[in-house]
Amino acid sequence: MLVVTLGDLLLDVIVRLREPLASGADAEAATLAAPGGQAANVAAWVAALGGQARCVARRGDDAAGVVLAAELQVRGVELVGPAAGTNGVVVSIVAPDGERTMASDRGTATGLEPDDLDPEWFACDCLHISGYALLASPIDDAARRAAELARSRGARVSIDLSAWTRIRAHGPERFREQLATLAPEVVFGNEGEWDELGLVSGMRIVKRGPHGFDVVRGGVTERCQARDTSVMDTTGAGDALAAGFLVGGPELALEAAARCVAQPGAMP
Repeated sequence: MLVVTLGDLLLDVIVRLREPLASGADAEAATLAAPGGQAANVAAWVAALGGQARCVARRGDDAAGVVLAAELQVRGVELVGPAAGTNGVVVSIVAPDGERTMASDRGTATGLEPDDLDPEWFACDCLHISGYALLASPIDDAARRAAELARSRGARVSIDLSAWTRIRAHGPERFREQLATLAPEVVFGNEGEWDELGLVSGMRIVKRGPHGFDVVRGGVTERCQARDTSVMDTTGAGDALAAGFLVGGPELALEAAARCVAQPGAMP
């Protein structure tokens, strides 16, 4: 199975706090710099779970972009798309209980254009679009073109929503209209994102953190309970879940999410 993802390849700077932050003071922490970005994370997990993965992203031609491209290749992901400008960075602050808060600078990623896309990239089984791709131009137009190309080759389309704060700033109605245009068969999102966006057509995956996730289709809800595991870092858990679901359904989604939270960083 070949899954193509479209969105961001970013440098994740993960700060795991050993004590709470105090305004104007120091706090002890362990830090890690690693590849990340929603589209890149999903692609890496697809490859780790036995699928084939291709990530379509505009990355920097700076030192960070070069290193991140090599990291994806090591993980068995084919990376395609232009390299130009400054690569994006996400700083993830991970609390002692494993919950994380992110500060994002997407850098050159949002400059991906429809003309950058090679139609052959989208000869796949599934195209998975990062919801962040709908929040800026011209990458939103590139996402629409990618969906057209993938569908013309018989692929299904899935989307993972962006953070509820970004949906609110963008406008829920506008975001829903974009989703309607893309007409994804599957949409992933956590409870806060769904509360902000409201209902959309197609299968809905409601991510509930330590409680697992719900599969909602045709008015029927199936609860999938999370695996018991020791939580180190929740960064990327939703991306691992999405990859598992696309490759092997609910059980593999639960396994992938459990693997992700038990390790530092968003990628396997």
